[in-house]
Amino acid sequence: MRYLFALVVGLLVLGRVNAQAPAFDSGHVVAEGAMSPTLVSHQFAFTEGASVDRAGNIFFTDQPNNKIWEYTLAGKLVIFMDSAGRSNGMYFDRDGRLVTCADENEQLWSIGKDKKVKVLLRDLGGHRLNGPNDLWIDARRGIYFTDPYYQRPYWTRTHSDLDGEKVYYLPHGAKQPVVAAADIRKPNGIVGTPDGRLLYVADIGDWKTYVYTIGPDGQLSDRRLFCSQGSDGMTLDARGNVYLTGDGVTVYDPQGKKIAHIAVPEKWTANLCFGGKDRKTLFITASEGVYVLRMEVKGVE
Repeated sequence: MRYLFALVVGLLVLGRVNAQAPAFDSGHVVAEGAMSPTLVSHQFAFTEGASVDRAGNIFFTDQPNNKIWEYTLAGKLVIFMDSAGRSNGMYFDRDGRLVTCADENEQLWSIGKDKKVKVLLRDLGGHRLNGPNDLWIDARRGIYFTDPYYQRPYWTRTHSDLDGEKVYYLPHGAKQPVVAAADIRKPNGIVGTPDGRLLYVADIGDWKTYVYTIGPDGQLSDRRLFCSQGSDGMTLDARGNVYLTGDGVTVYDPQGKKIAHIAVPEKWTANLCFGGKDRKTLFITASEGVYVLRMEVKGVE
């Protein structure tokens, strides 16, 4: 989840993956007759943070322009929030509040329907976080988030205050997070299963995705390699398939076998989620554009 890094990595990944993959391979997850993603709009600087509310409306960020947009069930694009803290990854909590990785000041925000902001996390023991990037909220209302360091043009600092780039867990109501995983080079995309048993974390620095077992208190254990592909954002469908981004969208089954590749005509695909009333519309944020694709499967987020 980073627009400065995306151009270079995107070009490298495109050259590597496109030489091997077909332009469109549905893998029985895309709806019959849906041939390719449909462009919704191409008016942005860099799109990120796709997330869906309870009704099925989709929210995403245009981080360089510091805005959060909404793509409504009626297919309309409206600005949800201006001056949005340079929000990156986002996720709705059970109360309908939009929790965001607001990396303008390395914070976690919770935004209500009234647009009022509550800062959930300001620092790590008095030190600035690297820049919260992506997040997932579990059934206990705890927040897992990744904290890689990507130098932002709007920062005055030029180096990290911390001793690494890690995955953290912020229990519900806690003022400080705990380290959930420190064994990843540069954590980025993150998502958990609806049953709360597994957490997927992309190591974009080592171009791999790992899966962890989630313990009763939120602790992670038993790290194992899920697939040899990194990712920016990621999501899951109701069959347990994992959707990774970068060069378009690549879909893996729960065992880590690649089953589909969806080409997206942009330099970099950053994030995605399932939306719509039936959760069968795959919404894709990709560089300057956002796209939709009708799916056979439903999303679970």
